[in-house]
Amino acid sequence: MWQQVLRVRQRAIWSWDGFAHVYKTEGSLSQWLVANLVFGVLAFLLPLSAGERGMLLMGGIIVLAAECMNTAIERVVDDISTEKRDAARQAKDCGSAAVAVTAIGVGVAWVCVIVGLLW
Repeated sequence: MWQQVLRVRQRAIWSWDGFAHVYKTEGSLSQWLVANLVFGVLAFLLPLSAGERGMLLMGGIIVLAAECMNTAIERVVDDISTEKRDAARQAKDCGSAAVAVTAIGVGVAWVCVIVGLLW
């Protein structure tokens, strides 16, 4: 039992270390955090259902996760080689695209919810 608790604790520490690294090294994570703060406040100010609010908040968190994964891809690619290679550029571009696609998905969700409120 205690071994499992210790493993969960250690994994939480590793996860926090990873998030802190992304925060310190990637300015885009700070931008997404600010966007999440602004949209999170908006989600609680608007007359939304619990499901709508949860979906929008979850979407913002998923964008943060995508940004962390993008940073992981960039670190691995840079660790393998610093030479310019098409495959390296493509891997980094695909990671960036993943962030953009998740952000677009959250934007679509916001548009649907706002249109629903106005309709």
